Amino acid sequence: MLPEEKLNIDTPENVRFAYEIAGIGSRFMAALVDTTLIVLLQLAVFVPLLLFTRILDESGWSALFGVALFISFVMLWGYYIFFEAFWNGQTPGKRWVGLRVLQLSGLPMTFSEVVIRNLVRIVDFLPVAYGVGLIVMFFQRQSRRLGDLAAGTVVVFDRTALTLAELGSNTAVSLSPASDQYTLTFPEISQWPLERLLETDLATVESYLRRADGLPRNRQQIAQQMLDMLFARLDNETEPPRLASLEEGEMLLREMVLIARSR
Repeated sequence: MLPEEKLNIDTPENVRFAYEIAGIGSRFMAALVDTTLIVLLQLAVFVPLLLFTRILDESGWSALFGVALFISFVMLWGYYIFFEAFWNGQTPGKRWVGLRVLQLSGLPMTFSEVVIRNLVRIVDFLPVAYGVGLIVMFFQRQSRRLGDLAAGTVVVFDRTALTLAELGSNTAVSLSPASDQYTLTFPEISQWPLERLLETDLATVESYLRRADGLPRNRQQIAQQMLDMLFARLDNETEPPRLASLEEGEMLLREMVLIARSR
């Protein structure tokens, strides 16, 4: 079974975003960094405890050993839960390699999904060194381990800081011309029925323009898809222009929002 290389997300506005799915190699590197950090944390805790055992009797040593096992468990699984919950699907290892865990819908994980994903890590780790997890990932097209299957998540390369929830936000941005010498990319744009565009259309384009620098490499394709979306809303007989460059496309989107907002 050939692995999938992309996770394609279609928004309600018919705009498609593609995330590159992380394979076993990149996830191994992230896990190696995280495991090293966990070991260092445990050493920082256990070395003082071992020194303390010299003054304890046998019963005290047994109690301390139980406490140490509990702390080890909390560190091992609490590490992943803590960072993935508060770093939006990343751990230090994932951030270093450039990975992020998302829902299959492209949205950030909820806290319950973070917990499920990492509790099932116990099974993935069996018998040693993620043996079960590696086997499942090898036969799963999106390289998802059991924890990912249980939580409905997938690990992708973090090419962009944009999420679909943010893209659909209604946060307005300043799109005013930079100077008085501003000229329209397409002079006929003033004749287009831009008043037909909905507020959600304008907010989506504004959000794209505000976050454009963080988008994936297929940025021109996304700009073209947004332009096609707007022209479909206009119900115009004129075909949407084919973009000659990314700069032309983003300038045209900017102009369409400016004119639509002014009407």
